[in-house]
Amino acid sequence: MPSAPQDEPQALPQHVAVIMDGNGRWATARGLSRTEGHKKGAEAAQRAVEAARDMGIPYITLFTFSSENWNRPASEVDDLMNLLRFYLKKETAELHKSGARLRVIGDRTRLPKDIVKLIESAEEKTRDNDRITVVIAISYGGRDDIVQAARHLAALAKANAVDIEKSDEDLFAQALMTEDIPDPDLMIRTSGEYRISNFLMWQLAYSEMYFTHTLWPDFGRADMEEAVRFFNGRERRYGGLSSRKVASSS
Repeated sequence: MPSAPQDEPQALPQHVAVIMDGNGRWATARGLSRTEGHKKGAEAAQRAVEAARDMGIPYITLFTFSSENWNRPASEVDDLMNLLRFYLKKETAELHKSGARLRVIGDRTRLPKDIVKLIESAEEKTRDNDRITVVIAISYGGRDDIVQAARHLAALAKANAVDIEKSDEDLFAQALMTEDIPDPDLMIRTSGEYRISNFLMWQLAYSEMYFTHTLWPDFGRADMEEAVRFFNGRERRYGGLSSRKVASSS
């Protein structure tokens, strides 16, 4: 993949979205359980957040548990929920200390009630922090996001709270789970897969896509820096004929 010349100023995406893929394959290759792979994946997520924060990237979204992941074996889902509990309890104070704001998107009605309470507590504790916003997508599906937005706008139209004839993309975006979060500039997917897997389907419309064969548990700061160099070398046209260079960070 192309990289920006090293002597040019580094450009930064304002929002990086990550599909953290390869935990199971990483574990299988080492004769470990999938749970061990997920634990190592959680450590990689911490490294990614730290790297983004230190680089000055304002937003990072991590695809942690998809709406389709509920179809996995019950034992694996239970292990993932327990891991989520552990890190919500363990990392909230550290996120707060580092100036990070935590946001969680997804269908909370399917989550255990104690996890929902942990999420609400973490969001409240960190809500005024502004160094970086860490968005965790849990029980999330891009199609579900779009459907719930359409239902919300339909209910508002039925109540005459919006004029459906004057609705536009901005109005629809405000009804999505990411209503106050800018669309990703850069999407990263690990493990060599080349699809977005129902992740932020509306929001990724003009994102640059970076794919790497690195399995997620092996993803580190150098990998994040390489992805940003890739982004730095892109020309973004947004459907037009004239190119628009990625703006350099100050």
